[in-house]
Amino acid sequence: MNTHNCDLVVIGSGPGGYVAAIRATQLGLDTICVEKENLGGVCLNWGCIPTKALLKNAEYMNFIKHSADFGFDIKDFTYDFSKVIKRSRDVASKMSNGIGFLFKKYKVKHVKGTGKISNKNLIQVFDDNGEQTDEINPKNIIIATGSRPRMFDGIEVDRKRVITSKEAMVIPEAPKSILIMGAGAIGVEFAYFFNAYGAKVTIIEMLDRILPIEDTDVSQELSRHYKKAGISLLTSTRVLSAKTVGEEVVVKIQKKDGTEEEIKADYALNAIGIQANLENIGLENLGIATERNFIKVDKFMRTNVDNIFAIGDIAGPPWLAHKASAEGVLAAEFIAGHKVQPIDYKNIPGCTYCQPQVASVGLTEQKAKEAGYEVKVGKFPFTASGKAHAIGEAVGFAKMVFDAKHGELLGAHLIGPEVTEMIGEVTLARSLEATAKTIFKTIHPHPTLNEAIMEASAAAWGEATNI
Repeated sequence: MNTHNCDLVVIGSGPGGYVAAIRATQLGLDTICVEKENLGGVCLNWGCIPTKALLKNAEYMNFIKHSADFGFDIKDFTYDFSKVIKRSRDVASKMSNGIGFLFKKYKVKHVKGTGKISNKNLIQVFDDNGEQTDEINPKNIIIATGSRPRMFDGIEVDRKRVITSKEAMVIPEAPKSILIMGAGAIGVEFAYFFNAYGAKVTIIEMLDRILPIEDTDVSQELSRHYKKAGISLLTSTRVLSAKTVGEEVVVKIQKKDGTEEEIKADYALNAIGIQANLENIGLENLGIATERNFIKVDKFMRTNVDNIFAIGDIAGPPWLAHKASAEGVLAAEFIAGHKVQPIDYKNIPGCTYCQPQVASVGLTEQKAKEAGYEVKVGKFPFTASGKAHAIGEAVGFAKMVFDAKHGELLGAHLIGPEVTEMIGEVTLARSLEATAKTIFKTIHPHPTLNEAIMEASAAAWGEATNI
């Protein structure tokens, strides 16, 4: 058995864990990262990165279908779905290998196995057979074990026909039909992907609209595009059960009026939320406090045990990779004795990578009004954007929400081409306490999609010149 002494152990190498480990070594801490599977965690291997590769393929697929609009005559073409999947896996593998390179560069030691906290200064590491391989004596511990798809009674996930996002990424065939349970980011992204390859897609959502955490106008706009693409939307509908029967799935649903119905398809995707990986990591050995099935932390990511921290999905919402990375940096810097600024959770952007893309940060119009603000709202449609027309994607809009009294930027809600790349400008503007005039008096290059942010801000003050 191997024995190690170090300043910090990070359990998990996802976008929170690996970033925390690297930042810690940059600050002079002797750091070990314990990871049982591929470096990069779910995000790099089974989440953020490989799904974006699949969605890019779907984008090309839809381009081919509409290529005549650009002067290309593509009448007959074929595709190899196995190569679509392979490309996604290759991208994931390349990024995971990149984390290994970074660990070597910054001298982060990787111990492979499952880490379990025995006491506040002892980590035991076990291999796949349950045999202990390593014993680590750290001064500090960061728990970054992430999350997994949430399971529900009645939804019989067999990972063959009733699947999770992990199986959806390596599905052996383009399905003829699929039922997607849940209309959050994961659900609507896979709906776009499978629809591009000709599947009959049905989204089932318990709440009254898809992407229910987004601004209502954005949800309605995406619904319109999805219906136009042939995607069926069953909102205000509960999933009572889902199971595999022979070579198909049977899903029992309950509609808003209480009536029940069975619907069938080749596959059903469970995309109804996530749950933290709390089990078998030794939390009970130290009495580490949890709240709503997530580890409870303070503003420095510290648990109720003074040298143990938790970051990322396991520390609660929002369940976003970039939030996990920010928490990892914060925890590492705090452990290293730096003066740190707690994270502003009101200014974390969210992105959904379907087409049209969706991105937002801050308060929705409704939430701003509920918070007591008198608001000014500006919208700029991409149908008025020369760049959007030039690239053939003149759909959606930019919506900016401001405090009417001081012009404070309260929120931004974008749907359209490349808006996931645009939302960073607004997030920076909010962090610098920009006002509407700050934004629309800043000269934006023309022609660009980002002009929509400037124009929407000007529209809120009645000064837009292009709508």
